[in-house]
Amino acid sequence: MNAPILPESKMSGPVPNPGILDIAPYTPGKSPVQKPGQKVFKLSANETPHGPSPRAKEAFAAAVAHLEDYPEGTSRVLREAIGRAYGLDPNRIVCGAGSDEILNLLAHTYLKPGDEAISTTHGFLVYPIATMANGAKNIVAPETNFTADVDAILACVTPRTKLVWLANPNNPTGTYIPFDEVKRLRAGLPPHVVLVLDAAYSDFVSRNDYEIGIELVATTDNTVMTHTFSKIHGLAALRVGWMFGPTNIVDAVNRIRGPFNVSTPAMRAAVAAIEDTAHIRMSREHNEHWRNWLTEEIGKLGLTVTPSVTNFILIHFPTTKGKTAADADGFLTERGLVLRALNNYGLPNALRMTIGTEEANRLVVDGLRDFMGRP
Repeated sequence: MNAPILPESKMSGPVPNPGILDIAPYTPGKSPVQKPGQKVFKLSANETPHGPSPRAKEAFAAAVAHLEDYPEGTSRVLREAIGRAYGLDPNRIVCGAGSDEILNLLAHTYLKPGDEAISTTHGFLVYPIATMANGAKNIVAPETNFTADVDAILACVTPRTKLVWLANPNNPTGTYIPFDEVKRLRAGLPPHVVLVLDAAYSDFVSRNDYEIGIELVATTDNTVMTHTFSKIHGLAALRVGWMFGPTNIVDAVNRIRGPFNVSTPAMRAAVAAIEDTAHIRMSREHNEHWRNWLTEEIGKLGLTVTPSVTNFILIHFPTTKGKTAADADGFLTERGLVLRALNNYGLPNALRMTIGTEEANRLVVDGLRDFMGRP
């Protein structure tokens, strides 16, 4: 028997939870559209130009022989490899399908309607998404010179604050705050507030006053540090991330984590990647050399580059018609050079450029020189 047809005014469907439709969906860096005969360089997603370690590729391929088997449910071999690399207790590590999953698990564990979480003006867009998806309110702390400001964050704290997101270094600005400032932030937060230190880009930092966050996690029961295999390890397609935390937070997160959230091929590739220290060192040295070169050469063109400690730089453009960031984006894209527009990060006058191969880096400088009309 056919169901009765309801009048249009009576039709209804599932209604999302309050606040869900207020969330701006995450927009990844655009992928290049290749013209016939044109070489294209994607510099919009902070992907390594070197690819993953050859050992990681071999480990991934070897795992194909047992695709019928479920993964080991706790990512034990990966947690142990991370523990060896960083000198950590594997029992205090949680692995996930990219650090994005870890961030969402933390939000799901500690945020509910009526709560608040703090992020900074140009913080990673996943933070407000994870916050609002759990019915909590996203509070934005202003930055100073595109850098997180500890006093501004502390000024945003209320009795409703349950979580503080801090990307250190930050994406998309490339800036960081010294470890002394991170400790001052932790000391100024109430004990019930979880401080999440997102260290996705920490492998590229060579500053003496920087610390990944391990010390704070080891000495407090309300701080966690998250990391990823997508950047220097080049495993973005496999989605592998991890968290180091106190036992109380690890226990809580593991209660809602999916039992098979990291695939066996991803796990095996990640183990091989973190153990290939020569590949990591080569990637880091290449990045530092070309980041410094790009910053200097682009600065000579009359453009401002925010000092970066990561594998990308933030380039600021004038608001003059014909010389804007949007104009530059279109100009470079026509040449097969794809950078990241940042309108959704509140940076309409800037482009983010991933440090690429020598060829790509030189082509971008040449392109920007032509765009700016400099000899």
